[in-house]
Amino acid sequence: MKLQQLRYIWEVARHDLNVSATAQSLFTSQPGISKQIRLLEDELGVEIFSRSGKHLTRVTPAGEAILRIAGEILRKVDAIKQVSQEFSDDRRGSLSIATTHTQARYALPAVVESFMRHYPDVSLHMQQGTPMQIAEMAADGTVDFAIATEALELFGNLVMLPCYHWNRCVVVPRGHPLAQVSKLTLEDIARHPIVTYVFGFTGRSKLDDAFTRRGLTPRVVFTAADADVIKTYVRLGLGVGIVAHMAVSADDKDLVALDASHLFEASTTRIGFRKGTFLRGFMYEFMREFAPHLTRERIDAAVHAHSRQEIDELFRDVTLPVR
Repeated sequence: MKLQQLRYIWEVARHDLNVSATAQSLFTSQPGISKQIRLLEDELGVEIFSRSGKHLTRVTPAGEAILRIAGEILRKVDAIKQVSQEFSDDRRGSLSIATTHTQARYALPAVVESFMRHYPDVSLHMQQGTPMQIAEMAADGTVDFAIATEALELFGNLVMLPCYHWNRCVVVPRGHPLAQVSKLTLEDIARHPIVTYVFGFTGRSKLDDAFTRRGLTPRVVFTAADADVIKTYVRLGLGVGIVAHMAVSADDKDLVALDASHLFEASTTRIGFRKGTFLRGFMYEFMREFAPHLTRERIDAAVHAHSRQEIDELFRDVTLPVR
């Protein structure tokens, strides 16, 4: 059994059993990957993948168990490499982050700019996705950090650290009737069609809960994962927008942002990483740049906590910033 063979089966599974795409991503040949997978299956005496002709069709039950262990082995190998890099050159390496559009567009630019200025030899890779996709990428080791509001709590193998609270606002075109209301109510908003986030995105659940508690059924006519897309359709007159307050900038001069912090419970953005991850010095520094209260001591204490309740207790006396 070779480490290369384990990497091949892991990557084939990640590429939806597309051997050609896997070969391209690994800069090798398709026949070479297929041969090594067959050799591994012959050695183990079980099929990892079912086939129809030359095509892989599904992962077998034995294959699922093997892939879980292979993933752990590959992550341990990567951790060994991280350790060696930390001791040979603690300012050089790579950092991968998965996050939502709102975080990437509005919360992270200043952090990334500062981090890259201090660590010019660290290559930073950012992927965007739904909160569930983001959490899955962190949970399976595809990325180092997940930054999101929703879904991270669904994965028990993630260490989740609170970063900041954020509130919502209602955005309308100038001259809209709601722009004349001194203090918004949920009833005011419910009278109009609503443009907001897709369910499961950027604290959408808190929004729905608020209307439900008041016995209101909001008329959501358009949803999107991107705050900029939501604002575009508000400009077109499709409805009133409900977005994260941080997603309204000085460039939105044609829109009026109305405070809604009294209507919806604040949401908390967290940064999560897989338990057992070897944290390099610059990874600690990135988290501190993003959330100054995330000191190395607090992060290490959270890593060694036995439950999420213990982690929450570590931050009980910390006043999180509000954005």
